Amino acid sequence: MQNIVDRRLFSQLIAGEKPGKPEQVVKHLGAMQAQDYHQALWAIGLRMPSGTVSDIEQSIADHKMILTWPMRGTLHFVPSEDVKWTLKLSASRTLAQDNRRLEQLELNQGIIQHVSQIIYDVLYGNKRKSRPELMQLLEEEGISTKNQRGYHLLWYIAQSGLICHGPREGKLQTFVLLDEWAPDAKELSMEESIGLLAERYFTGHGPATVQDFAWWAGITLSTARQGVEAAKPCLVSEKIKGQEYWGTESLLAGSMDERPSVYLLPGYDEYLLGYKDRSAVLRTEFASRIIPGNNGVFMATIVIDGHIAGIWKRSIKNKGIDIEFDLFTPLADREESIIKAAERYCSFMGLPLASTSFI
Repeated sequence: MQNIVDRRLFSQLIAGEKPGKPEQVVKHLGAMQAQDYHQALWAIGLRMPSGTVSDIEQSIADHKMILTWPMRGTLHFVPSEDVKWTLKLSASRTLAQDNRRLEQLELNQGIIQHVSQIIYDVLYGNKRKSRPELMQLLEEEGISTKNQRGYHLLWYIAQSGLICHGPREGKLQTFVLLDEWAPDAKELSMEESIGLLAERYFTGHGPATVQDFAWWAGITLSTARQGVEAAKPCLVSEKIKGQEYWGTESLLAGSMDERPSVYLLPGYDEYLLGYKDRSAVLRTEFASRIIPGNNGVFMATIVIDGHIAGIWKRSIKNKGIDIEFDLFTPLADREESIIKAAERYCSFMGLPLASTSFI
């Protein structure tokens, strides 16, 4: 499977030529996991020649990319011009599967419409409000936000295309009206949407299977196959161990000038979460180290020659950043390269690498 992981490093912009702007990275991959805001910034930064935190946050402030819940109802960065059709493609299925959760939270369409109007009124005119401010507003209107009700209401109306995340204010994420924040977002037909999403996915994630695409996009396998059919002029396929993989012609046929080496990836990175089948990059016996307790929290990973070989943790202090490495198997000959990868991360953060340790 080495052939797969080598080429994925290039298609995902982890290795090889990299674009200069954050929004170009996000557009290339179609969308990027963003459950953890700061980890998501590094996911974009590591795919740029010399990106910094401020570069990416400026792109957000400039409305170049948007943080919302398009794929599988989970937070992603998406290009601003693509946010509306991406939401429409995935949201109808996600919301249709949400009825049981609405019942558990004692929510219904009447409450949702009422909340939507309240939030629309307070945000209209390019205003922004933090989540605590919106929660307080709903409470004042007699709508309980306890026991995840408030969070779920925001998630639901964001899925419906009313709101999205705006720039952060300090440590708080703000919300804005989607129509005002992304006024030039494209409207595409369902057929156009699924074809374009398939093209973006296999360009930024190939080699990958139709099953991988269906899982990533949160769509049915039948819809995923329709997308591949629509995108076929831009894609080629090949059989690897009896399985059909799709990607771009240049990726599947081309040679790699740069030999993949060592990378520090954030938690929730597309390199792992972008596929239903992760066995090409992660051995089964190590999966529990990446997702401790199987609780949905994905650790930051050390990737060596395309394979996930360990995890890493950072501690930001006044003197700089302390980084701890936990390799699944000892690899003393790669420790120097791992430290160089850590130095690149610290450069992205604008802080010195204070200390490193291998456990």
